[in-house]
This record gives sequence, structure tokens and C-alpha cells, in this order.
Amino acid sequence: MSVAVISKTGERLMPTSEYRARKLLKSGKAIKHSYHPFTIQLTEREAGDIQPIELCMDTGYIHIGISVKSEKHEYLAEQIDTLTDERSKHDACRMYRRQRRNRKRYRQPRFNNRKKDKGWIAPSLEHKKKIHIQAISRISRVMPVTDITMEMGNFDTQILKSKEEGRPLPHGADYQHGERYGIATLREAVFSRDSYKCQCCGRTIKDGAILHIHHIKYRSQGGINSMSNLATVCDKCHTPKNHKPGGKLYNWKPKLSSFKGATFMTAIRWQLYNEVKALFPDIDIHITYGAATKERRRELDIDKSHVNDAFVMGQFHPKHRIKAVLYKKKRRNNRCLEKFYDAKYIDSRDGKKRSGQELFNGRINRNHKKDSENLHQYRLQKVTAGKRAVRKQHYKIQPHDIVIYESRKRETAGCHCNGTRVMLLPDKKSISVKKVKIYKYAGGYFKSAFN
Repeated sequence: MSVAVISKTGERLMPTSEYRARKLLKSGKAIKHSYHPFTIQLTEREAGDIQPIELCMDTGYIHIGISVKSEKHEYLAEQIDTLTDERSKHDACRMYRRQRRNRKRYRQPRFNNRKKDKGWIAPSLEHKKKIHIQAISRISRVMPVTDITMEMGNFDTQILKSKEEGRPLPHGADYQHGERYGIATLREAVFSRDSYKCQCCGRTIKDGAILHIHHIKYRSQGGINSMSNLATVCDKCHTPKNHKPGGKLYNWKPKLSSFKGATFMTAIRWQLYNEVKALFPDIDIHITYGAATKERRRELDIDKSHVNDAFVMGQFHPKHRIKAVLYKKKRRNNRCLEKFYDAKYIDSRDGKKRSGQELFNGRINRNHKKDSENLHQYRLQKVTAGKRAVRKQHYKIQPHDIVIYESRKRETAGCHCNGTRVMLLPDKKSISVKKVKIYKYAGGYFKSAFN
């Protein structure tokens, strides 16, 4: 990996090699400036010759590919993986916050006094858009970038979905006649599509089955309320036990591919372009599309990857390439202060230990008298009681921090035992925190190895 260089006066100069950067630091002609990307600042030189450098970005919903290169060298190649469970974490945080507020005293709801600004998009999309802008700003701040190229396509999800299902492509009024055309509710549309029949065991309402809507890909894992991700199941199958590993519903997969990435890029592409152009008025901004990237990758005979897609964009394709680095987005803090631990019981049927949710009373809603078999009768003996734990301290060592243990750098998996012990990767060895010394905090991103 190349090292970014800035002059004594803060002017951005051409990147240099790691070998030369070490010599400059050792001789005192340079000092450390920043770490991501690693940058040195010269203590004597105030100016230097600049060559054209382009930053190419393969934008995406989960994976972002970046390549910074000139005519002869590639200086930076990295992939950034964003968070995929951000919405569920915010939902959990909001749930606990509202519970605390309601227990304190009654407060009138204030849901109708919010105003959305012009150009508003969902917070999860706004966050992912900012990750793109932050990556561009972080690199352009220390490297003399002259051009920025971004892949930003406009996707028709109706056509993509029709191709996935093998149906004729939509035309004209077909765009207004979706899957729920002529049906009042989503629940009724799913039941009608599945012929009011459980897709797991085959029972119907004629057999006395109570039908439920099941998310094939769980909502906690990013599943959505589209019909392709919903299935009809009966009360006997739609139980908490069957949602756990080893249950009937646990290994189900979505019938169709997710189009979240395509929808994301269609929603934010022009906002992203305008914001980048406003931040860097002196840099030329270019747009390319996936078809052109694919064709160029075939011409250069390069394998498919997000970093390679970024490399084939733009006008420079140097022979000298560097090893790509993978960065994963990390949660800085766990904002859920409260956590519930379910009670454990001995199951009288086989003697195994099971949670209270698995041996539930047969109701999935308090308004229902009975949805399925009452499993309370199999609770033989309570092993551990259920409890609510409130976190009262923040541990100094967080997951993916780098520590020194026995003169070696090790990555951590987090603390336990009230912060007195820390687990080290990859074997999750538990040692006392007194035996380690912090070397580097992970921050918002941590470096990971490609598979």
C-alpha cells in the first residue's frame, strides 16, 4: 500500500512507497499525520510536482469498491462493507427508550408534528450515502485527486423481478398492476397466492388450521414485507421453536433475490452526485454504468470483484497494482442499555434444557385465546429464572480493538466477566485485562481479511 504525503504547508503531494516513508520518518524529515489512509507530513518541503490522479468508486448498498490510481501506479485499493442490521438496532433502541419513557409518566404522543425537509430520504439510506461521501472526503483530503468516477445506475426493479421469476417483461399499465392489484390487503394477497394452504405442512382452513403470515427471511435479518418474502403457514408450524435453529422454518430461503441495492442506488444516485460535486468543485466528477464497467473488465481480462470494478473505471489502468484491503463498518457503541434473558426449563419429554419461549403457552398474541398447542405442561423444572439486565458501564476494550499480548498484536472479540477479562481472536481465548496493553482502537471501521 502506498503512503499519502502532504507538504509542510498542508499541500497534497504525490503518494510514496512504504520504504521511502519509513526512511523519511526515521530521519526526522517527516511526521505522522493520519492513519486512514496512512499519511505523513514533510517537515522541510513546501511544494512538489503533481500528476493526474483519479478516484474511482463502485457504489453499492452493502459493498463499496475504491481504487485510486495514476497512469503508472495504483495507490489505494479497498473495499468497505457497510452495516446490514442498522435498522433493527435502531428499532430495538427505540423500543427500549419508549418503554422507559412510558414507565416514567404518561406523555402525549408527538408523531404528527414532524416535518420532512426537501430531499428527505430514510435514515438508513442517508447513513449509507454518507459512507460514500466520507470515503471520498477522507482520500481527497490527503491525495491530489483530479478526477472522480462513480458507477451509478438506474434500475427498474419491476423488470429485474420479472426476469427472476421468468415472467414476461412489464409494459404500459403493467407497472400500475402489481401483485396486489384488486386485493385489499397484503395478508389476503399472500393467502390467495398460496391457495389458503400452509406451505410447510399442507393444512388448509378446511382442516381447522389458523393461518399466519411468515417472513421467509426474518425481519431481524433484513427481510422485507414484499410478497416474495412472505409465505402462508399454519398455527402448528408458526411457533417460536420452529423459528430457532433446527426448526421447520429456520432453513427456508427467500424465493427471489433482494433488490435492496438496486432500489438504494435509484433513490440516492443524484443526491450523491450533487453533494460530491458541491464538496469538490475543483474536481471533475464523472458517472459510469454497470454495463460499461462489465465490458471494460472483460477487455482487461480481470475477475469480478468490487475493487476490480472500481479499477477498470476511468482512464488509467496501470500494470502496477497493490493488494486490496477490506474494511468493515463497526458499531461504535451498543446503545441498548437493557437486555432480557429468558428463563430455562427442563423439558419433560426428553430431559433437555429449553427456554421459556420454546415452551410457550400457544398464544402469539394476547388477544388470541389459542393459536397452537400449549407447551406449558412440559415445563418440568425451572433451571434459571428470567431476568432483565441493565448495562451500567462501558468497557474500555471493545470488539476488534488491537492489543499487545505476549509481545504479539492480537484482535479482540470483546470483554466479559464485568470487564475483568477479554477474549482474543481467532480462538476466543479468555485472559485477564491486566495482561494486555491496548495498541489501537478499532474506531468506526476495522481491517479484515478477504475470504
